[in-house]
Amino acid sequence: MKTTLDLPDPIFRKAKATAAERGQSLKEFVTEALRDKLVLDTGRPYASEPDWMKGFGKLKRLHKETVRVQSVIDQEFEVIEPEDRH
Repeated sequence: MKTTLDLPDPIFRKAKATAAERGQSLKEFVTEALRDKLVLDTGRPYASEPDWMKGFGKLKRLHKETVRVQSVIDQEFEVIEPEDRH
C-alpha cells in the first residue's frame, strides 16, 4: 500500500542514511522499523499478518530468473524430436 509521510528533515536524513548503511531501501527500513515498534508495543507480531504469510514475497528478487527459466522450458517443449514423429 502506498502512503505519504511527513517526517521532520533530521529524522528522514537519519533514516535514509541508516537504511543505506544497512544496504536496505528506505521502504524496507521504514517497514522494519514500524514492524519492530508494533511488536514492542503489543508484545506480539503485528496482528494484520498471520504467521503463515511471513514467507510470502521473500523470493520476489528471483522473478526475472523464473520467467527466463520458464521461457527456456517453453521453447524446449515446442521442439519435436525426430524419434517422436511417428
